[in-house]
This record gives sequence, C-alpha cells and structure tokens, in this order.
Amino acid sequence: MLYPLKFRPRLKERIWGGNVLLSKKGSAAGHTDASKKYGESWDISCVKGDISQVACGNLKGNNLQELIEVYMGDLVGEKIFDKFGLEFPLLIKTLDCNDVLSVQVHPNDELAAERHNSYGKTEMWYVTSCVEGASIYIGFSDPNITREEYLAAVSGGYLPELLNKVAVKAGDAFFIPAGMVHALGKGVEVIEIQQTSDITYRIYDWDRLGADGKPRELHTALAVDAIDFDRSPEECIKKCTPETNKSVEIVKCKYFTTNLLQVDGNVVKDYASLDSFVIYMCIDGDMELSTEAGNEHLAGGDAVLIPAEINDVSISGKGSLLEVYIENVR
Repeated sequence: MLYPLKFRPRLKERIWGGNVLLSKKGSAAGHTDASKKYGESWDISCVKGDISQVACGNLKGNNLQELIEVYMGDLVGEKIFDKFGLEFPLLIKTLDCNDVLSVQVHPNDELAAERHNSYGKTEMWYVTSCVEGASIYIGFSDPNITREEYLAAVSGGYLPELLNKVAVKAGDAFFIPAGMVHALGKGVEVIEIQQTSDITYRIYDWDRLGADGKPRELHTALAVDAIDFDRSPEECIKKCTPETNKSVEIVKCKYFTTNLLQVDGNVVKDYASLDSFVIYMCIDGDMELSTEAGNEHLAGGDAVLIPAEINDVSISGKGSLLEVYIENVR
C-alpha cells in the first residue's frame, strides 16, 4: 500500500529571490549554492525537467511521474488519472519575494493549448509571512479599463499607475484566475497552488536588469490576448476565518480546492468518498500525521502528498495546514 509521500524540494534561482528558502529547505533540496538568490521552491512538481523525487520510505528516489505510471488511480484518484494520465495536475510552490516580481499574466486553458500545447495557469496564494507595509498587485484600479488604454500605458511606460495595489498580512489568501494581471510585492512569502504549467507572460519589469545586465524579455503581444479585462480584482480576495480542527474553505474552483485546517489536539479526516489525492502544506506548528500505511512529521514549510487510496488520516499536535485536493473532475 502507498504511504504519505514527501518529496525533495527543487529550489529555483530568481533575480527577485532571497535566502529564506535556502535556510528553510536547502538541506532537504541538496546541491544548493549559498551565493545564489532562490525565489521559488517547487515542493511538488510534475513539470517536465522538474519532476519531484520521493524523499523517504521504500519509494525513495522514484519520481512522481513514475509513481503515477505504476499506481495510477490509487495515487491520484481514478477520475483524475482518467483525465490527466501521467501528468500530475497541480504544481505546489513556496515563494520568497525579496524584491517585487514582474507584472505578469497567464493564459487560460484554451489559449495555452493553442500556443504551447499546455494547460493554462490558474493559481492561488496564501501569505505565510510578510514585512510591515507589504503589498501585492492584482488587476487594475479602474475596473472599466479597455484594451486600448492598457496598450497605451504599456507603450507609454506608465502601466504601474493603472495597477490595483493591495496591502497584505500573514494569513491573507488570493485567487488568481488565468487572465488576471498580477505581481507579488517585496517582502512577501507565499505558498502558491497552481495548475501544472510554467507559462508566464511578462508585461512590465520595473526597469530592472537581468543577470546579464540587460532588460529581461517582455511578452507584450502575447499578453494582451491573454488578459481578461472583465475580471474584477475584488473576486480575487478570499476571506477565511480559521476554526479549530475543522477544514474551512479558502478557494474552490474546477482546478483545485484549498482549505485552511487549524489543528489543536487531534483531528481525523475521512477521505473515503473523495477520489483524489490530498496535499498538506504546513504553514506553521509541529504535528504528527498518522495513517494505516505510515506516519509523517509536519513542521513549517513541509509538504506531504496523501495517496488517494488512503481513506483515513489522523493529525495530532498544534499548527496550521493548507489542505488541497481536486473535486468534481471534468
């Protein structure tokens, strides 16, 4: 029987990254360089060239795609396997934004399939930590902005003046559907849950130079057709009040469901009717996860995948988790 799976994080060097991920995940990742700035940890990934490897147990060293090939629906869920085959449908990341990210947008499924033979990229952020006064950018301050006004701002170099700036604090959550213009701000750490896709259209980069001393590439022409000008930034802000030992919904969309689970003592979860894997991302705390197939320790920053064939999970200790799975596959 499959058991709860932890994977080796894959740290990604980014011009806007810092040293937080190196200190938190460097030993688990291995082969890191203290002189580099790491902005992303790909904690569970099936992106080609960056497929996660199991970190412990009898399956240590096997990668996620190999596991899907062998265990199929027992690992991911029958309906999920029928739809996605060997592609794990979610990419789970941790981000350390030591500087502001580029202003960007992601294509939806239809446009991504047409241009890149890929899925689109709808995502969400959960803010785990941030400096005082930190902010992010979601959409435009004018909800009625037109395509023509947007293009004029891009060509005129004043796009930042049109962006909707949102102050953030730890515990805030945001849903970023494909087509929504966005950027994470300086001093923000987030857990990111997204479709398995690495397609990003960069539209503004704050006049920043890349590692080669030249401006980074912009994707103005590609981006304009990807932007959904009818989307409101207000729909991206997700309110969530935690309840002890109870899953509280943050985001529910056709690509994933994400709940906040605050544990104090012991909680038992029954997934017998779910037909999906479950991912726990530990926000903070110290907890023990127990199943009939094996146990795992969870501390801040840990990610663990519960195979679909495991029905009952017991969590004891104190801390906060994100609980992620896929419902109503279609």
